[in-house]
Amino acid sequence: MNLTQEDWVSQFEADENAVILDVRTEDECNEGIIANSINIDIHMGQGFINEIEALDKNKNYYVYCRSGMRSAKACEIMNELGFENTYNLVGGIIEWNGDIV
Repeated sequence: MNLTQEDWVSQFEADENAVILDVRTEDECNEGIIANSINIDIHMGQGFINEIEALDKNKNYYVYCRSGMRSAKACEIMNELGFENTYNLVGGIIEWNGDIV
């Protein structure tokens, strides 16, 4: 599900079962990440699938990338793998108004 930043943040902050997932490259992450996010690079192909499959499907995943395109694809892949609650950050980190670390 695509969410605006405002909805993504308000929903995430109220969600005790939330995980923030950054699907950018390591180089991109080195430029700054949203606090408490985990990084799994979608460009790793099967490695991405393997790491995603190891995640807890009972959690709710708030996914972002640079612009929102890769994270939308990651949400599709996760849904196909049986994850029911994935939320894509529309606009990605380039439109992010919150803090990055």
